[in-house]
Amino acid sequence: MNSIERIQCGNSNCYIVNGDGAAVLIDTSVAPYREKIMEVCKDKNIKLIALTHGHFDHIHNAAYLSEKLCAPIAIHKADYGLSKDNMSEPLYAHSNLGKMVLAVSMQSIKRMEIQPFEPEVFLYEGLSLEDYGVQARIIELPGHTKGSVGLISGDTDIIVGDALMNIFYPCKSMLYENREVMEQSAKRISGFTDFNIHFGHGKPVKNRAW
Repeated sequence: MNSIERIQCGNSNCYIVNGDGAAVLIDTSVAPYREKIMEVCKDKNIKLIALTHGHFDHIHNAAYLSEKLCAPIAIHKADYGLSKDNMSEPLYAHSNLGKMVLAVSMQSIKRMEIQPFEPEVFLYEGLSLEDYGVQARIIELPGHTKGSVGLISGDTDIIVGDALMNIFYPCKSMLYENREVMEQSAKRISGFTDFNIHFGHGKPVKNRAW
């Protein structure tokens, strides 16, 4: 049975999905937290670094941690270009709070340089992570970005990246590439009754109708 370990990095999260003698790191946060993440990961036998999407606050340490942990990087093919240039795909928001978060995010994107990396694995719907030591599978959750994914761990937990957010309160993503598609992904997550939801930003909660 897997266990999920949250690494809080300021207002963002990374996760270690621990299996039987091996583990997968989900997302990598930003440079100021790389040593904190490395300290938690160093004895975990990390077999894969899986990125929920291509935004800088999830991929900034990917190259560094991949080299240190000797673990390949995985991302959805639709976010490959975004991982090279965060300005290559637009972001939108409709609420006042979302627009505030978007403005702050855009300032960070413009000044943040991402160390280049090449993924060895492309994530896709239904991909099993058993070969990397955990009983988990990938679920596609587009809308926040075109290639946003989540990870379903066993029958109890789902890591959703930024398909949902809990920055101020649990909600559908306040930022999105495509609002209609984001809404569809949120509705899909709602179907995982009694699951625990692990966000890219904020504390976990029990699932609900989104």
